[in-house]
Amino acid sequence: MSDPMTAQSFEVPASVDRVRGRAAVVGVAGLAAMVAAVALDPPQFFQSYLVALIFWSGIALGCLALLMVHHLSGGAWGLVIRRILEAAARTLPLMGLFFVPLVLGLPHVYEWAQPDVVAKDPILLHKAPFLNVPFWVARTAGYFVIWSLMAFLLTRWSAEQDAGRTGDDVRFRRLSGPGLVVYGLTVSLASIDWMMSVDPHWFSTIYGFVMVGGQGLTALAFVVIVLFGLMKSEPMRGLVQQKHLHDLGKLMFAFVMLYAYFTFSQFLITWSANLPEEIPWYIRRLSNGWQGLMLVLVVGHFALPFGMLLSADVKQNMRMLAPIAALLFVMRIVDVIFQVAPQFHEGLFFSWIDLAVVVGVGGIWVAAFCWNLKGRPLLPANDPGFEEAFASHGSH
Repeated sequence: MSDPMTAQSFEVPASVDRVRGRAAVVGVAGLAAMVAAVALDPPQFFQSYLVALIFWSGIALGCLALLMVHHLSGGAWGLVIRRILEAAARTLPLMGLFFVPLVLGLPHVYEWAQPDVVAKDPILLHKAPFLNVPFWVARTAGYFVIWSLMAFLLTRWSAEQDAGRTGDDVRFRRLSGPGLVVYGLTVSLASIDWMMSVDPHWFSTIYGFVMVGGQGLTALAFVVIVLFGLMKSEPMRGLVQQKHLHDLGKLMFAFVMLYAYFTFSQFLITWSANLPEEIPWYIRRLSNGWQGLMLVLVVGHFALPFGMLLSADVKQNMRMLAPIAALLFVMRIVDVIFQVAPQFHEGLFFSWIDLAVVVGVGGIWVAAFCWNLKGRPLLPANDPGFEEAFASHGSH
């Protein structure tokens, strides 16, 4: 590069402060609506609250996983979005706190948390040593401690690198390799605890992979949306190149296919086996209006973004890539609702509480994300791969 660059060259633009302020206002308004929802309809509130927790924690977890993938594989794509990934990963302690109110409403969401129901159900009695409130709470707390610790270490070491540590820091790789294994195991267990056990009679051996794929896709969609906003001003406007966007577009394309593969494989295996303990989960989602929502997901979550992302021109053009990311972002919310809501509503059903809770939790989460992003330079100037990643930079 012809001009020297330091961490001070990459200050976060003032627009992030404005977004943080607006998100906080929206979040507070959403929290007020949530308080009203608890008073008006406690069961629906806690069911909607679970959807919001799964969605927003999925972004933070997906960003943590992508951060570890970047540290293992390297590449310019990861340096462009590393600060976004780190800022999102550092919200995991906040999401852990958000899970605390859910503990108060577990009987409204999970049959296994209702002693009178468990006493009359042999299957629930058999699963009671695992599916019980104290053990569920302990496992959930353990997940967030593990995830938060990994995020803390990776981001602290990154801050030390910004402060002057140079060279190839092997600590990132030493943590990221085992960390991805731990992430996969804990997220698989969390998917059983939080989502699969909503219907405690149903099971799927691939469900953990479905959740991992969904988190990766949600995180990529979020990252592209944030990067689109940052590219409207310096320093990112003059640094992000077509090759960076192309890499992110290819990753998004891969995760679209991966998630579709996991979800279709689960459907095909379950449907072909035709076992009475497995197929009711799908029967509920293929009748009474829910099949229309499934069709929306097939088109909006897979077919449309898949077809558009086939084009290299689309993947290299942020004005086309960002709307696809926004579509996937919305479809991910719809997909989580589709995973949870049919267990509680026989026919297609949406409530204003769904929107209020997603917006309320999301507003606070986005405000925390912006706060984290503001605390670091936008790019890791002291990373050993920085010069190569941004060689021949220019406006695009």
